[in-house]
Amino acid sequence: MRQLKALVALLIVGLALSGCAQTYGGGTYKGGQTRMSHTVQYGTVEQVNDSVIEDSPSGIGALGGAVVGGVLGNMIGGGKGRVLTTLGGAVAGGAAGYAGEQAIKTKKAIEITVRLENGQMMSVVQEPDETFMVGDRVRVLTGNDGSARVRH
Repeated sequence: MRQLKALVALLIVGLALSGCAQTYGGGTYKGGQTRMSHTVQYGTVEQVNDSVIEDSPSGIGALGGAVVGGVLGNMIGGGKGRVLTTLGGAVAGGAAGYAGEQAIKTKKAIEITVRLENGQMMSVVQEPDETFMVGDRVRVLTGNDGSARVRH
């Protein structure tokens, strides 16, 4: 019975964490950005740098990890030691869950600096779903919400 509880808790945490992942590529649009006009400007890639996108943790990973760690710790201990193993498991699980969520919410990205045809310089950070090289002719799409993306 305890193993079933632990398995259910692990599944819940896994499902919750998998729902946290977002994508930020040039070809990814949120539902509210579809069927909206975007201003299109043309330009030339001046520079491409590696970057990182970090989303704020929601706390679901830490909470889920604490629950799973507490359940597993409770299964190990016996008598008065069960309280200590439950608490220790909850603390360790919470830390592991936080680290896991942070890893899921940290993504590799690129910063693309573009010289627009009007001479203005613009920099956009997005996931590398396309390969950009210095000198590439690109489109910069800017939404009414201020979002921008670079596309070939």
